[in-house]
Amino acid sequence: MSALPEIRDLVLRHAGRPAPGGLVLHRSDVPTEPMPAQSEPVFALVVQGAKTAVVGETDFSYGAGEFLVAAVRLPVIAHVSRASAAEPYLVLGLPLSPTLIAELLLDAQPAMPSEPAPGIAVSPAGDDLLDAVVRLLRLLDRPGDQRALWAGLEREIVWRLLTGDQGGTVRQIGLADSNVAQIGRAIRWIREHHADLFRVEDVARVAGMSVTSLHRHFRAVTTMTPIQFQKTIRLHEARNRLLAAPGDVAAVGFAVGYESASQFSREYRRMFGLPPGRDAARLALAGAARLAEV
Repeated sequence: MSALPEIRDLVLRHAGRPAPGGLVLHRSDVPTEPMPAQSEPVFALVVQGAKTAVVGETDFSYGAGEFLVAAVRLPVIAHVSRASAAEPYLVLGLPLSPTLIAELLLDAQPAMPSEPAPGIAVSPAGDDLLDAVVRLLRLLDRPGDQRALWAGLEREIVWRLLTGDQGGTVRQIGLADSNVAQIGRAIRWIREHHADLFRVEDVARVAGMSVTSLHRHFRAVTTMTPIQFQKTIRLHEARNRLLAAPGDVAAVGFAVGYESASQFSREYRRMFGLPPGRDAARLALAGAARLAEV
């Protein structure tokens, strides 16, 4: 029998409370506005309700009994799509440690293949994975057992992920020389230089790839080209600035790298559905001026 009902009860009881190992238990009683967020290396299991994360033009929707894994920091627009007071949205998030994943890969015999994999993926959770998760959550009610047992159960969860359908995505986190690690360097560089003009050749050099290889692997990991990724980062940064301090929309556009106020407004509206000023005002009125959690 699935462990999901017991997981639901445990998350419902402990949501919002501090938990060991970076574990986050979150609850929402209402659907939320689509908001810019950043994915991190994480295992996020939806226990009740549903959520959608959009990366570029790709939607990742996941509901009860499904999980999302992310290998790199990607700009996403995320929102809780199904929740109510009677059946709140419930999710648990567990950070994925590169060191732990690398240790498990070294212990694996035979060695697991390293193949190209997306930087973010969604799958249904199998019974073995859910069983490990419920045993970890039971420790929240047994603080005396946490020190002895927590690390072993976290290790088991990561092992189930490594040997499951999205093992390729999870493996990339622990492989320092993987394509995802190279694309990760490119992503960090673009973030740091999002307001600057650059050539794709510059990004390829940072990643240690040819331009052709960069395009192929960058799209595989992020669903976007490097230029599309830069534009997404610019628009997310602009929205965060407008939410924090509504004011001169044109100045915000220039600050994130746009040379034309009309182009900034046009591309902002295409991504977020409203012109910059109206979007910031709507979100402020809705009380949603915060980053969403994946």
